[in-house]
Amino acid sequence: MYIWAKYSLEDKQDPEKRKLFKAKLEEYIRITKETPDRLQVWFWDESGFSLKVIRRKTWTEKGSRKKVSGRKRKGSFSVMGGIRFSDKKRIVDFIKKGTGDSFFSVLEEFYSEVKYEWAGEDKNIDDFEKIGPKVVIILDNASIHKRKDILKKIEQEMPNLILEFLPTYSPDYNLIELVWHSAKEFRLYRPRDGDERLSAGK
Repeated sequence: MYIWAKYSLEDKQDPEKRKLFKAKLEEYIRITKETPDRLQVWFWDESGFSLKVIRRKTWTEKGSRKKVSGRKRKGSFSVMGGIRFSDKKRIVDFIKKGTGDSFFSVLEEFYSEVKYEWAGEDKNIDDFEKIGPKVVIILDNASIHKRKDILKKIEQEMPNLILEFLPTYSPDYNLIELVWHSAKEFRLYRPRDGDERLSAGK
């Protein structure tokens, strides 16, 4: 059980809906493992990141004895994208604000990239909708994902996409949440003797 923020979501979850969704997800994963040319499973979400960084006065730049003065930056930015289950490939785009239109725009770019990747050098990209893989997108129930006009456009313009919405209060079923968590935990640190890495994010 993941602990999100400072509290557990377990008491808000519907066990029966989670059980049914888990069974469906496991079946998708089984198919994509056995026949990746038929099915892809992607986990999708958006997240905000703060630009506020505090550098300690004792930190130094690599190869320098000069101390870096402490300073802060304000502001934030948002990203949206997905991670593929089979090979952990990630597609992420920067957005000004999470809206139904930005969701469709990023998804449209994503769909195009998946098509070109599938076509490669020996397939006709125009055949993607006929013989290409189905692409399952696992995502939450945010209102921007469920706008009726957006869902209709996705169905018409991206027919190989299958949107699967998570049970409520179930971010632990969304693999990309771990990507956001890892990215937000990324910190610069002062390298110790013999340590050439610039970050602890590896």
